[in-house]
Amino acid sequence: MAFTQRSDRTRATILDAARHRFAADGYERATIRAIAADAGIDPSMVMRYYGSKDGLFAAATDIDLRLPDLAAVPPERAGEVLVRHFVERWEGGLADEVLSVLFRSAITNEAAAERMRSIFGAQVAGALAPRVDDPSELPTRAGLVSTQLLGVALCRYILRLPPVVALDVDALVASLSPTVQRYLTGPLDG
Repeated sequence: MAFTQRSDRTRATILDAARHRFAADGYERATIRAIAADAGIDPSMVMRYYGSKDGLFAAATDIDLRLPDLAAVPPERAGEVLVRHFVERWEGGLADEVLSVLFRSAITNEAAAERMRSIFGAQVAGALAPRVDDPSELPTRAGLVSTQLLGVALCRYILRLPPVVALDVDALVASLSPTVQRYLTGPLDG
């Protein structure tokens, strides 16, 4: 029992150090040696638990977006609920450094980009499924919703575009919600 608890603590310490290092340095510049030093352990322990830098990155960026159950929301409010959840995930009590780590890394690293595509593809599509009448449209609608969610994240939290940063949360949600709602329930041209 004590060994398992110590092992779990070591894993958690490594993941915490990895998230911070990947956030600070990006995937390419972060090293196992630096992460191990941050965690106060030998680099061989990182390799023992995660096998490789890719394995560590995958574990450090394992994200559940905890998207709301849109089936429980009035259809006309689904876009607003989704946007508010996502913005609050970045801003408030749900703020998540892992999203930032993954986002920053995805810009320059194909493995991180694929991880981002798979997380957003599966989880956003899963959340939207109850609100999309034609299942053949689900991938397109989920992709369009993701463009809005990731676009605002890039401009507000990564690039820190002053006019977008200046918006309070309610104004940001009010501005984005109609577009996301249209992607959810409006006609798709073409």
